[in-house]
Amino acid sequence: MPGDDMREHRHRSVLPFKAVPAEVRLLRQAATAQLGQWGMPHAVEETELVVTELATNVIKHVGEGTSATLVLERDGERLRVEVHDKSHSVPSLSAAGCDDECGRGLHLLAAVAEEWGTLLTAAGKAVWCEIAAPAGRVCHRLERAVHVLRSYRGIDDAARFEPARRGEVALRESAVELIADLLHWTMANGHDPDDLLDQAQMHFEAEMGAVA
Repeated sequence: MPGDDMREHRHRSVLPFKAVPAEVRLLRQAATAQLGQWGMPHAVEETELVVTELATNVIKHVGEGTSATLVLERDGERLRVEVHDKSHSVPSLSAAGCDDECGRGLHLLAAVAEEWGTLLTAAGKAVWCEIAAPAGRVCHRLERAVHVLRSYRGIDDAARFEPARRGEVALRESAVELIADLLHWTMANGHDPDDLLDQAQMHFEAEMGAVA
């Protein structure tokens, strides 16, 4: 069963999983919930990306259905994410080619993480990365939202000089259009729009719960 240990300022969560596609979504949800409990909702996006890449690489390169473990460890404002598997094959960043999905994933991890690497163990290996997650980054969501909404329907810098109420209405209308377009995109690509909304609501509630 998953466990959560706390020693002084360090928190650690261990989540065993089977390397199958259906488990990847559950791992993201579990990681999001854990970060909410630790008061780190601002690190959710990077952590979900890292968890998805590491778990998917186990499926593709170790074998679907194999046993693996996700470990999350918080130490102050730093989050360490590890995925342990039973293979001793070490991924190589320099070996990534244009058609190498694993390689692209590693380049993505290198861009997101402060540090990353591979540790050989008696049972196999652990691929790990560390994410810097200072609490002040939570406000970046609001800044990014305003930037996206201003550019989505051509609300340029001139809108900043309009009456506050008028600018607020324009941003609200832009938000509605953006959400509707995302739902159309989700359905067109064979996904469930309700599932997308549920995931967004889950992220929002986790962040609000941490701030409260």
